[in-house]
Amino acid sequence: MSELRCQKSETLKGDDEAEKEPENEPEMQAKPCAAVDAEEEEEKVNVSNMEVNQDEEKDAKHKQENPRSSKQSSSAYLVQCLVRVVFGCMAAVACGILYAAYLSAYHDRKFWFSAKQELEREISFQGGSGLYYYYYKHMLSAPSFERGFYELIMDNRTVAGQTINAVERFSLYPELITSFLYRYTNSQDLVEPIYFYIGMVFCLQALHVTALFVCSWVLSGTWVAGMLAVSWYVINRTDTTQVDIAVPLRENWALPCFSLQVVALTGFLSNNIRSTTEMFCYLTMSATTFTLLLIWEHGHYILFVQGLCLFLLDSFDLMPTRKMDDIHKVYLSSLLLAYLFQFENTSLLSSPLLSLQIGSVLARYFQQKMKIGPLVARVMKLFLHFHLVFSTSITYIYLVKKLIPVSGNDFILKFLEVKFGLNSTTDFITNYLLCQKSHQAPSQDLFLRLTQASVLPFYLLVLAICLLSTLETIYRRLSGEPMKTSHSLKDGRIGEQPPVIYHVFHSLFFGSLALLFDGMKYLWTPYVCMFTAFGVCSPDVFMTVFKWLKLKSMHPVVLALILSTAVPTIIGFSLWREYYPRVLADLGDLHEVHDPDTLELMTWIRLHAPAAAVFAGSPQLLGTIKLCSGSAVASLPLYTDFNLLKRTEDTYQVYAMRSAEDVYKLLTAQKTNYVIIEESICTELTRNKGCRVKDLLDIANGHVIFDQEEMYSVSKHGRFCHEIKMNYSPYTNYFTRVFWNHSYHVYKVNSVISFQY
Repeated sequence: MSELRCQKSETLKGDDEAEKEPENEPEMQAKPCAAVDAEEEEEKVNVSNMEVNQDEEKDAKHKQENPRSSKQSSSAYLVQCLVRVVFGCMAAVACGILYAAYLSAYHDRKFWFSAKQELEREISFQGGSGLYYYYYKHMLSAPSFERGFYELIMDNRTVAGQTINAVERFSLYPELITSFLYRYTNSQDLVEPIYFYIGMVFCLQALHVTALFVCSWVLSGTWVAGMLAVSWYVINRTDTTQVDIAVPLRENWALPCFSLQVVALTGFLSNNIRSTTEMFCYLTMSATTFTLLLIWEHGHYILFVQGLCLFLLDSFDLMPTRKMDDIHKVYLSSLLLAYLFQFENTSLLSSPLLSLQIGSVLARYFQQKMKIGPLVARVMKLFLHFHLVFSTSITYIYLVKKLIPVSGNDFILKFLEVKFGLNSTTDFITNYLLCQKSHQAPSQDLFLRLTQASVLPFYLLVLAICLLSTLETIYRRLSGEPMKTSHSLKDGRIGEQPPVIYHVFHSLFFGSLALLFDGMKYLWTPYVCMFTAFGVCSPDVFMTVFKWLKLKSMHPVVLALILSTAVPTIIGFSLWREYYPRVLADLGDLHEVHDPDTLELMTWIRLHAPAAAVFAGSPQLLGTIKLCSGSAVASLPLYTDFNLLKRTEDTYQVYAMRSAEDVYKLLTAQKTNYVIIEESICTELTRNKGCRVKDLLDIANGHVIFDQEEMYSVSKHGRFCHEIKMNYSPYTNYFTRVFWNHSYHVYKVNSVISFQY
């Protein structure tokens, strides 16, 4: 084929070439075909450059002939851009403020927060999240900030028989910062501590919404997309945030920080930005990346997924090498600082994020040292990059596991093996984690709600268009076509913009995780709203489709501009008409959440339990007990700490088919004084059989037999939580009931065994 191309090029030579001197003919005939191809490509590039230069000369000549009109047009354009930016910023800030006010009003309506006493307010922190608020209270009650900080890093009053660094174990920097601000801004006379705390969380949610607004605005070029993104976010509130259920959760502090980091990364990846704007995005990205690692124990896993997205951009040469080097610096420096601020937390050293960064840096170094021709590089670079990165990452993880023992890695890997069907186990901890709602696959109701709000159909359409355009760009890059640094609307190539390509990969990766883990929807759904709003408001998306369809009946640029205005207007009007009354109705309805049994239990503990008493029970209840009474507990609701999970398994044996003596030995080993049995766990009937706590315990203890695919529990001992209520020996020898109501039974663990028959 190459010979035919050479012959064809020879026949097409002009008369001027035929008249050349004879001595030059052998040289031309001896030229290889590759050189001819290179010359043809160079001629094409020269022709295109000449056309661009001619256009620039025409524009310059026009400006010289009409200097006054050019100045007026440029000034008018600047004024127009300034007005759009001002109105967009005002709209973004207004959306954030209104959302924070909405959350505050909804939270007060749901829990009757302002009308309740302090104890009832603390009980409203559900899911064990009250533990974090306890440390905030502790910091305020300490004589000084320094003293309170020292007591947290040398905490021997939380987990019985252990001295822990609570700041490292529970990522308590949000509570440290909030208590510092409350103490040193003289807010004691202005607002109650609990209102200051939840106010900080609601302000961060306002920042979260504002960041989504700005991100959609930056991608689409219009702040109307930001308004639509915020509307979809509020409408799908049950799938975008947990702040109205459990205010102090780490996610409610970390996700606003992550959204701000994504906005900064989006701006940093943009091609046509000024150096000052790029530096601002770089500094913001650095600060938010470090903050995310500092305040959330899962932060490095989230950044690892983000790192994979950027790794693909770098592998296919879809972003400048200089920017990728800067991003490597951000990740590595943030990990180093977080490692130091987290008191040399070894989990950061073994994190997949660090191994990925080290592998990427080494792969880039070896590729620069290799002498690879341009044609071979197109074929081999991608394979070499993937191979070097993953081989280096796996080697690093292996070495770290050998040199630095990290207690949490083994059970996490075992959990992932069982989750993906690679293994099966009877281990209680693994099955207990798998049965947590956040670790199960989402129900169909999630997709039904997103479809009813019209966000999911548009999202799939926008994602398909951007993904196909991205695949086209990748094909062109592998074919040797250079990446364009400037784009115009008439190009119709939405997939050539690095920020859009990143968000396509971002959406695919986090969407895949959301299909596996229900808890990941709080990371994925907000970006579904943002990405969909960008797609329906961006004329580039419509222009890309028109280029594929080769539309000629109407000017495609004009039609793209019309549709990018009309479609979001229609969607916004329909959402306003259908969902605005529902949002107002949520504020009008009184959703009182009252738990008299828990309130009675906490009151009894405060009045009758000794200050040095140690309580055992479910982790969620123990978090509330720690908040309301300050008593030491046997376990805590933290699912990333293997030692705490093991203590939880021992405590849960009160719901197993074990003897009184066995349970007594397990509780006394944890220095427990009181054990609390919950009726909701002991007589649980609502959840699927096999995922109840007592079923998991029976499986782990070998007390289960299967007959015709039915599971039956069999043991020589009755179920402890049922038998102890009968109030007969030997249970009365080891335990004495001291409190009970409809939901809870509290038993004192006898320090001296009394043998009564």
